[in-house]
Amino acid sequence: MSTAPTPEERDRSWSLLMSAAQSGDRRAYERLLREVTPFIRALVRRHCSNHADIEEMVQDTLLTVHRVRQTYDPRRPFSPWLAAIAARRSIDALRRRLRVSRHEAPEAGVYETFTDAAANNDLEAVRSAEEVGQLLQRLPARQRQALQALKLQELSLAEAAAASGQSVAALKVNAHRALKALRSLFAPRTP
Repeated sequence: MSTAPTPEERDRSWSLLMSAAQSGDRRAYERLLREVTPFIRALVRRHCSNHADIEEMVQDTLLTVHRVRQTYDPRRPFSPWLAAIAARRSIDALRRRLRVSRHEAPEAGVYETFTDAAANNDLEAVRSAEEVGQLLQRLPARQRQALQALKLQELSLAEAAAASGQSVAALKVNAHRALKALRSLFAPRTP
């Protein structure tokens, strides 16, 4: 009876696979991508519960890993490197959704276009964007301002600091706390 590898063993295995992939080993790279996909899926579920959005975030993360694979340093742990990419791609997807929802107004009755109910899922996406907006309003003002400036308006740290009157360090702390608070607010929704 074999036991599942520990997180440390799994991380070492992934690190070796990525190192081999960086050297051109296609099979190692394919195996790595197969093995990390469930891990990525679990990570992005922390940010979102909509199945279609989760799969989009997983694919976006895998594409980013492919694009930046040469930046991975095999002397460092693999999982944190991968988790950082997954978190950034998830937040970017939520930011895009919120930005789009600000410019689109839902129109009653337009969502049902197909007789199959599963095909009419746009209403769920609009609700998700509205929910993100409501959750943002629940954050303390400084945290909300930091998150909106850095993540939604995509201002640089210097621009956001000047606009908010906060120091760069305070802005970073408030943005970090805002993201942490949003994760905890989303947590009750996830299965």
